[in-house]
Amino acid sequence: MAQISASELEVMDVLWARPGLAASDVHEALGDGRDWNIRTVKTFLARLVEKGALRTEEDGRRYLYYPAIKEDEYKAEAATQFIDRVFSGRAAPLVAHLADSRGLTSEDIAELEKLLGELKK
Repeated sequence: MAQISASELEVMDVLWARPGLAASDVHEALGDGRDWNIRTVKTFLARLVEKGALRTEEDGRRYLYYPAIKEDEYKAEAATQFIDRVFSGRAAPLVAHLADSRGLTSEDIAELEKLLGELKK
């Protein structure tokens, strides 16, 4: 699976939510939160196409961008790689670290309990 940088992931998030956008639309969707000009966005799009994460379709004189990978599959693989690399493939130390460093809300704990219950079945 292609390695996608944090900045490229922001672009992917836009296109997972709204596939088939032109570069200018992606730039606009990224909004004021990012100080990226259109050339920067086009560079990210080109890299993502090169990595096989996006595909293009011609639309007149412009290209429309579509995800070539599914969001849930990418995120599952990225999470697995992270856990393997940082926590030796073990989820428990990851959860313990998250609980210590960020705290878990009662909703987080309820979700984890539900997941654990489903895994025990």
